[in-house]
Amino acid sequence: MSSGITIRALLQIDNLQPKFAAYNGATVQGSVPLSGDTILIGEMAPGNGVFSLIDRALKASSVEAVSQLVEREFGFFILRSTSNAEVSAARDAILAELGASMSDRVKPSVASSQIITSVEPYQAQLLNKWRKGALLVPGQTLGILECAPAAYISIAANEAEKSAEIDIVEVRAVGRFGRLFISGTENSVKAAMDAAQAAIEAVDGKAG
Repeated sequence: MSSGITIRALLQIDNLQPKFAAYNGATVQGSVPLSGDTILIGEMAPGNGVFSLIDRALKASSVEAVSQLVEREFGFFILRSTSNAEVSAARDAILAELGASMSDRVKPSVASSQIITSVEPYQAQLLNKWRKGALLVPGQTLGILECAPAAYISIAANEAEKSAEIDIVEVRAVGRFGRLFISGTENSVKAAMDAAQAAIEAVDGKAG
């Protein structure tokens, strides 16, 4: 790539699930994604590269900007549309601007995965202090998944919801690692965690 920008993550998620869409709606800065939408999520280095890339994508398609931010190391964005084709056009415009292809993105890996059954009340309350999604009810099963690059945790969250009846407690898609917290019955959380991990492992790309 001649731009000097590294694609840490680039993923297109179609058929956004209702709970994950609602979580995004409660936490994003701009246009609110709705259930059934298609979203494009990107993570770039250096972080300031996201500004010109979003500008290019918005000019090349009818997508709307959901989030745009730069944290310590990386830039992060989300774009949305009801049209899968428009999101694909935005993705292609970004890749053209970078002189890159999807194979240039970093392949994600699962850093850790854990399931905690019958969560204790005090731990549930601690997590509820900073969660932005559903409340974690004591006695439920809690699933926690961590991956890198961070942005890929979003596809894990969407696939987890597709696979089982779970609640999304928290999704942290920015930073060095992405983290997903889900809750529900033991069987549903186990099924959702398997689907989430499989979704991350199925993404292709190059070694980071």
